Amino acid sequence: MDDLHLPVATAPAVSPVLRHPFTPLDADEIRQAVAVIRADRDFGAGILFEVIELKEPPREALTAFTEGRSWPREARANVFRQDEPGIWRLTLSLTDAVITSRNYFPHARPMIQLEQFVQIEDIVRANPEFIAACAKRGITDMSMVCVDPWSAGNFGVAGEEEGYLSHTFCWLRLYKDENFYAHPIEGINAVVDIKAGKVIRVDDYGVVPVPMQEFNYEAQFRKEFRPALKPLDIVQPEGASFSLDGRVITWDKWSCVIGFNAREGLTLHDISYDGRPIVNRASIAEMVVPYGVPENGHFRKNVFDIGEYGLGKLTNSLTLGCDCLGHIAYLDADLNTMNGEIFHIDKAICIHEEDDGILWKHWDFRTERTEVRRGRKLVISFICTVGNYEYAFYWHLDQAGMIEFVMKATGIINTSACLPGHPTKYGVEVAPGLQGHIHQHAFCARLEMAVDGPGNSIVECNGYAEEDEAKNPYGNAFYQQDTILKTELEACRKANPATHRYWKVINPNKLNHTGRPVGYKLMPESTLTPYFKPGSPSGVRSGFMNNHLWVTKFAEEERYPAGEYMNHSDGTGGVEDFVKQDRNIENTNLVLWHVFGLHHQPRPEDFPVQPCIKTGFKLMPLGFFDQNPGIDIAPGINKASKLHGGSCCGG
Repeated sequence: MDDLHLPVATAPAVSPVLRHPFTPLDADEIRQAVAVIRADRDFGAGILFEVIELKEPPREALTAFTEGRSWPREARANVFRQDEPGIWRLTLSLTDAVITSRNYFPHARPMIQLEQFVQIEDIVRANPEFIAACAKRGITDMSMVCVDPWSAGNFGVAGEEEGYLSHTFCWLRLYKDENFYAHPIEGINAVVDIKAGKVIRVDDYGVVPVPMQEFNYEAQFRKEFRPALKPLDIVQPEGASFSLDGRVITWDKWSCVIGFNAREGLTLHDISYDGRPIVNRASIAEMVVPYGVPENGHFRKNVFDIGEYGLGKLTNSLTLGCDCLGHIAYLDADLNTMNGEIFHIDKAICIHEEDDGILWKHWDFRTERTEVRRGRKLVISFICTVGNYEYAFYWHLDQAGMIEFVMKATGIINTSACLPGHPTKYGVEVAPGLQGHIHQHAFCARLEMAVDGPGNSIVECNGYAEEDEAKNPYGNAFYQQDTILKTELEACRKANPATHRYWKVINPNKLNHTGRPVGYKLMPESTLTPYFKPGSPSGVRSGFMNNHLWVTKFAEEERYPAGEYMNHSDGTGGVEDFVKQDRNIENTNLVLWHVFGLHHQPRPEDFPVQPCIKTGFKLMPLGFFDQNPGIDIAPGINKASKLHGGSCCGG
C-alpha cells in the first residue's frame, strides 16, 4: 500500500524558516509529525513510534538554500501498535502537515527501545520459572538480579517465528552501585515477548557457581589512587577557530552540516574543503558484534547495535572538562519516545579543536634552515552506551584535507562464569571464575561520495613486484596497477595487505595540474575476517561483513548495509541485495560501504573496565590538490610552551 492519504485532521504546518535543508528535525517538528499521524484515521492515539527523523532532501535543496530559498521539510516515521505485528513506514510533509506515503511491512519488528529496557528486566524478574532457576543458584533477592535485554536474532527456534523478542542474560549485584558484571548468573536465559509483556521460555543450561569476588571501578569504591599528575590545560585565550550557524560548521577551509538521528546517531553532510565538495553524506550505518561461542545461550550473541537498538537514544549527555577538553561547543539532540513525546539529550554532540602535532617539516642541512608547521584538527564526536559497552565516535578533519574516523570502544566486556582455572575454548579467564568471550565489533561506514562534484568512479590500486626480468635486472622493481571497477558486482572487494591494496574515488570530469583525475583515497587499515559459516543464522544476517568494500550507485532508499528492519530479520534487503542489480558505477553518484572493526580476544587488563581500543579509517586526498594543501599555513611558535623549569624561546 503506497498512496496519498490525507488525515482527518492535521496539526498546523511548521512555519517556513530558512535553515540548512539537512538540519535534523527539532522538537516542534517531531511534535507536529506525531500530531499528524495520530490524527490519521488508520492510526489514532494508541499508535507507537519507533523513529521520527528528517527525510533528507535531494541535492537540489542545497542550490535553493544558497539562493536564499527554503526547501519543503519532510519527515520519515516508523510506527507500530503494541498488540499487532508489523511496522508502517510513513512519509510526511511538514510544510503541508499531511502524510504523503505509507507502506505496511507485516513481518517487520521495531528496534528495541530504550524505554523497554527496564520493562524487560521487570518482566523477567517477576517470572516464576526464572525465580526458581535463580533459587537453584542460591539467589533469592530478585531486586539484585540485573537483566540485560539482548536482541533475539533469528535462529529458527520453535515458538519464536513471529515474535517481537528479547533474549536476555543476567548478573547479580551484591549491593548498591556495585559492578554486577563481576557476577554473571551463568546458564539462565529468559526469552521475552516484548509486545505481550511476558516470558515465553526460560532456558536453563545447568548451574555454574556465581563468581563473588568484587571488581569495582567507580571512584567511591577505590581506596587508593596514584599521585595525580600536574594539570594539563587546553587553553585557547581567543576562543575556538570554528564557527557554528545552526548546524552548519565552518573551520579553516572546511565546512559541513552536522546531523543526528535515532538510528545512526551523528551524521555529517555536505563535507567540503575550500568550497570543493568531497562527501555528500557520511555516517556509521551499521555495527554488529558477533561472538564466537557455541555454548549455552551465548550462540545467540550476534547483536546489531545500530539496526536493532539505534544509537540515538543511547547517546550520552557529555560533561565539560571530562569527555572533551578545550574550548567546546555542544549540540543538543531531540528525538521521539515510543509514546510520541520529546526525548531530549543535552550536550549530545561535542565539537572542539585538537593539536595534531607536526603537519610538515624540513631541515636543509646545507643551509641549516628549518621550516616546520604544526597542524590542528577539528573533532566532531558523540558517545553512546549500548548495554555493557561504550562506543565513542570521532570524525576528524585536518588541515591537509584528510578526513579520519576513529572509533574508541570502552566500557565493560560482556562476562560469563566458568570454573576457576578452566575457561572454555572460546573465552579468556579475566578473573578467577570469570571469563570474557572472543568476539568482533564490525562497523560499516556509508559514504555518499562527491569528489569535486558529481560524476565519480572507483579505482582499485594494487602493488606488484616486476616479474619481467628484462625490466628488473636488479630485482628491486615494483609498481602500482590501477583498475577501474565498472559495475557493482565487480566492486565487491576485500583488502589485500600483500598488494597494499587501497581504493580511490576519482572525478573523471575534473583534472589536476598533471592532467590526472582528482581523487580521494580510502585505506582499509582495520579490516576483519568473519568466522561464521555461510548460510549460518548469524552469517545470513551479517552478510555485509563478507567484503571490506561494497560500491553502489546512489539510491535514496538503500540506506543500511544489513537491511532496513534488523530486529529478527532474515538477512534480506541489505547491500548484498543492492549489488545484485549490478548497476554501472562509472562517472555517477557513488556510495561506498566500508567495513572495518575490532577483533577482540579479551584480556585481564580489559576488566573491570576496558581501556579504549581503537579502530577506524581515513579518506586522504590523492591528486585532489596540486600540492601540499597545508603549504599556506603561516609559521608560528606556541609562546605558551615552556621548558621544564623555565620558559621557551629565552622567555
